[in-house]
Parts: sequence; C-alpha cells; structure tokens
Amino acid sequence: MQGESNVFGGELQSCGTDPITGFYRDGCCTCGPDQAVHLVCAVVTAEFLDQQRSVGNDLITPAPAYGFPGLRPGDRWCVVAQRWLEAHQAGVAPPVVLASTNSRALDVIDLAVLQKYAVDVPEDLSSLE
Repeated sequence: MQGESNVFGGELQSCGTDPITGFYRDGCCTCGPDQAVHLVCAVVTAEFLDQQRSVGNDLITPAPAYGFPGLRPGDRWCVVAQRWLEAHQAGVAPPVVLASTNSRALDVIDLAVLQKYAVDVPEDLSSLE
C-alpha cells in the first residue's frame, strides 16, 4: 500500500493473493487508517496453525462470511504481530517474508528476531544490517 513501508524502509510488497490476505483483503499487510495489526507476512506451517487454534485463533476453519477461506501449510497470510511473537516464544513461529512485513511490526517484534525466520533474504546482505 502506498505510504506504508516494509521492515527495511522500502515499499511494502504484496504478501499473498491465493488466498487473498490482509486486513483489507488487498493482498498486503497494511496498517491503514484503522490501525490494523495484521502486519507480519507469514508462510504458515502446520505447527503454527495448530498452536494458533489451541489459543483460540482458528486459522484453519473457513469463515465465508468474512471472506476467510481457511489456511493450509504453505499459504502466505498477514498475521497479527503479537500472535506471531507469541508463536515465536512457543517455538512454533512460521517463516516470514520481510519485504511484505509492515514496518509497524517492529513496534512489537525486534528486526533481528524476524530476520531469523526470513524466507526472502536478498542477495545483498548489507540491507539486513
């Protein structure tokens, strides 16, 4: 989304369109005027989905009324930064796409922690410093 940046300060990239993700269902982990907190672009894993369900955040069961198809391992999804951090603390955090993770996630999660889970590491590693 225009005006919002990723964790490197660059343009926020799309997280996923199959299924379509984002609080605004625009494919991006945008904060927007509603101050949405679905800021981390995660590549969900079975362990993460199971852990989320166990804490009352069922991301597996479809909810058509909300345009939510239900997730499967390998799907990219904008997840709540605090929930991702809780999964990290539980040892089940999924990989993240840093170019698609909103810079506002850094208010909750340290960049060094996110980098450990990065699946989009650029060839020029100087941008990670």
